[in-house]
Amino acid sequence: MKKLKKEDIKQEVFDLYDQYAHNKLQRRDFIERLSLFAVGGITVPALMSFLMPNYVDTLLVDPQDPDLDSDYIKYESPKGGGTIKGLLSMPKNTKSPLGGIVVVHENRGLNPYIEDTARRAALDGFITLAPDALSPLGGYPGNDDEGRTLQRQRDRQEMLEDFIAAYDYLKGHKACSGKVGVVGFCFGGWISNMMAVRLPNLAASVPFYGRQPKEDIEKINAPLLLQYAGLDTRVNEGWPQYEEELKRYDKDYVAYMYPEVNHGFHNTSTPRYDKPAAELAWKRTMDFFREKLR
Repeated sequence: MKKLKKEDIKQEVFDLYDQYAHNKLQRRDFIERLSLFAVGGITVPALMSFLMPNYVDTLLVDPQDPDLDSDYIKYESPKGGGTIKGLLSMPKNTKSPLGGIVVVHENRGLNPYIEDTARRAALDGFITLAPDALSPLGGYPGNDDEGRTLQRQRDRQEMLEDFIAAYDYLKGHKACSGKVGVVGFCFGGWISNMMAVRLPNLAASVPFYGRQPKEDIEKINAPLLLQYAGLDTRVNEGWPQYEEELKRYDKDYVAYMYPEVNHGFHNTSTPRYDKPAAELAWKRTMDFFREKLR
């Protein structure tokens, strides 16, 4: 059977996957539409296998890295889901207080890619907390399809409260300097935007391809680093209005549009990953946090 490469896949297939991953298509409809692209020796199962996340081979940080202290903790979110599990990570043997970063997952719970991202940020010199908003439902179930199903059962505003509670937990941690920012991806990008709206003392916010807030933009105090994917028409349609409001209220923001990459381009586990864009966006993210959380 032909081994698929990213170059073999038409953009329409990535667009279909985006609809499926964001609950716009049921699995049966996704497979049916995918069959239109199963030509030239490419089968539907091969396409499905290629598009689905591969966490085993794509992690960038060894969870047992000797320079890292990383373990699961629980904290309370009384306005949200109650007791929330999260991955707390920091450099080992650190002596000075560290800037804090809340790392917010996509629409499927705390999967290995988000854990990996939180550990990467910790190795860059921060204390990070990556909560699992699926905690009240038993936590991330081990695969993204079931994770998406579970996350649809939770109220979005209550999940926002879970990440605000994570900010409070991190801000009060003995290893934290008290300056806390947030980075989030997809659903987490929306959370990152909304935390900027809700938290007057948030030190920095970095939404990756996140939906934009519709109101109270004048309340944003945090500097924003906004990262968008050029091919992501679904999310990008809200950017011009958001930028207009940010300018209107003279907010501190920088926005980058990465051309010819898909929504999810930072996620190492799927073929939407674009290494040059992801590495550039991550460098900009870490530089931004080093400046704002020092």
